[in-house]
Amino acid sequence: MLDIKFIRENTEKVKQAMLNKNTDINIDELIGFDRRRRELLAEVERLKAVRNDVSRQIGLLKKDNKPCEDLMTQMKSIGDQIQRMDEDIRELTIKIDNILIWIPNIPHESVPVGRDSSDNKFYKKWGEIPSFDFTPKPHWEIGENLDILDFTRSSKLSGSGFILFKGAGALLERALINFMIDLHTSKHGYCEVSPPFMVNTACMFGTGQIPKMEKDMYKVEDDDLYLIPTAEVPVTNIYRGEILEEDDLPKYFVAYTPCFRREAGSYGKDTRGMIRVHQFDKVELVKIVKAGTEYDELEKLLADAEEVLQLLGLPYRVLTLCSGDMSFAAAKCYDIEAWAPGQNNYLEVSSCSTFEDFQARRMNLRYREKSSRKMRYAGTLNGSGVALARTVVAIIESYQTADGRVKVPQALRPYMRNMEYIEKPK
Repeated sequence: MLDIKFIRENTEKVKQAMLNKNTDINIDELIGFDRRRRELLAEVERLKAVRNDVSRQIGLLKKDNKPCEDLMTQMKSIGDQIQRMDEDIRELTIKIDNILIWIPNIPHESVPVGRDSSDNKFYKKWGEIPSFDFTPKPHWEIGENLDILDFTRSSKLSGSGFILFKGAGALLERALINFMIDLHTSKHGYCEVSPPFMVNTACMFGTGQIPKMEKDMYKVEDDDLYLIPTAEVPVTNIYRGEILEEDDLPKYFVAYTPCFRREAGSYGKDTRGMIRVHQFDKVELVKIVKAGTEYDELEKLLADAEEVLQLLGLPYRVLTLCSGDMSFAAAKCYDIEAWAPGQNNYLEVSSCSTFEDFQARRMNLRYREKSSRKMRYAGTLNGSGVALARTVVAIIESYQTADGRVKVPQALRPYMRNMEYIEKPK
């Protein structure tokens, strides 16, 4: 959430940022509400001072047994004015807060200005796109032929947009999760956590999923809980409402969770196979850091996610998202896209974002500076390290052979019983 003082002092910058993020927010109305509230607050303080002075005079008159009815009438009138103004202030505060929660984060100055994904900018790439001496098949055809993916029966169980992994397919999914967790904990210095898969409204608000994206979330109405769309939500909220010490930071967390997304408005897009699904597994990286370090931490976060694909031997590219394609809460975001030969296209497998103090303000997550003892809002970051099922798609399609098998990437073999190839069960 943006600070109202920042908006007040940087009104034109905020207005331009809203345009750059394709957001229609009436900033002038917000500034008007804020101005009126501050005027009322000042008037209430003035009236309270007058009331205190009148009260003091009444006390002196009573002490001397002198009449004070007029002053008591005046004090009651002042009290009534204050009460009415306090109610006006409460109503204005609600109006201000109801606007503030819809204002997205300000894009960093290095973020390209653009309307949608067509305006994203190439940042870098790794690896060479593989060539085949045969026409590469899509993952759904390979998976069904090898009996490791079953889309027909998964639809019977849950409808479209869900996956049933079988045999070596389920083993591949589990191997990837364990491989990534081990890499991030043993080499990159993250602490593994296993959070709840359902969270309360405060958590969803804190990381910015609601109210903006509430329609994309699955909610358990009877319990007022949400199925998490990403481990970012519970993990970033671990210290919600707390004050940390500067020496406690940075904190790096890694978590595996399933992720649940309704993908409202996305029906008809990438519906074949498992490119766009309602439930998928993901290993998520979350950082809670000191203010001013967020952008160095973002580059490190990106490198940690990239190493997963490098060790798997999957060519990829990195894009810097433009202002109009970034999430509501992000100040800057990189997307990592792995090459999928069967799609003849790149698929997003990770988004690495910094939110500066935007999320921390929403969840009141602060730390105390060691030298000044001043309170500061923490910086937060997260990134997929990386997401499945698209990584599975990239592996199946990149490592397919002419005879229909799938070669297991070297890095995954210790997690797959030293299996060299995924083959059809006999």
